[in-house]
Amino acid sequence: MFGYVRPDRAHLTDEAWERYRAAYCGLCRCLGKTYGPAARYILRYDFVFLVLLLEEGEACQTRRCPRHPLGGRPCLEESQTLALCAGESVILAYYQLSDGVADGAFFHRLGCRLARRTLKAAYRRASAACGGFDRQVGQCLRELDGLERARSPQMDRAADAFARLLAAAAPETGDAALDRPRRQLLYHLGRWIYLVDAVDDLEEDARRGRYNPVAARYGEAADRAALAVTLGHSLALAQSAFQLLPRTSWSDLLENILYLGLPGVQQLVLTGQWHKKERDKQETTL
Repeated sequence: MFGYVRPDRAHLTDEAWERYRAAYCGLCRCLGKTYGPAARYILRYDFVFLVLLLEEGEACQTRRCPRHPLGGRPCLEESQTLALCAGESVILAYYQLSDGVADGAFFHRLGCRLARRTLKAAYRRASAACGGFDRQVGQCLRELDGLERARSPQMDRAADAFARLLAAAAPETGDAALDRPRRQLLYHLGRWIYLVDAVDDLEEDARRGRYNPVAARYGEAADRAALAVTLGHSLALAQSAFQLLPRTSWSDLLENILYLGLPGVQQLVLTGQWHKKERDKQETTL
């Protein structure tokens, strides 16, 4: 998982932050209950965004967890949305571990192999529950693998494959006025995630001689101004799609992420400060 899709805490009220944490904790609990304790470790911010986008309810219960065994935390109540997002999280994590087994240094491959083995039973259950998403992820990642092996200079072909993968995370409801903007929002968000991750990996990929779509398009000393334009374009299209969706009780959090959180992350990645901030912050415990 990636972890770039997160809110801007400084511009959230305490009440809004608690609601975000309830969604995060609800997804964590659903992962553990449905797919086993090890599945909790794959939880990232990106799929919490999907919960906020798809969830209709906001009912919470206080639950204890391994991280907060005494006082407990407010958790979003179990729902079809949480179950869907948990299953899709497992599927994407399993494929990413499989990619790690095939790429990287020896100890990295070994770690991915062990983690994938731990997650295998959970992946089978998730695949049975979310078969359509599983097939789409497999197809898109095979396309990506082919482009990487060919060291394709066509950055947007690679970004498109991942964008289509994420767009498939929203189930069809039969309501075109709802389904179309959801898919478009997730498509452009997927493109943004893929390219931000590629920018973030530029130095490491260059050291290891690995394919990087941004380096293939712009060179290893990538034009940050040009990248800011194309990333900003994806964000603008995701924001435009969001404006077509009906308002829900989660819209304020989604707006914070789309209009403040993502641009802030983008700026940190483009200026090379992302990893330093993450190390310094060690991310406040949710």
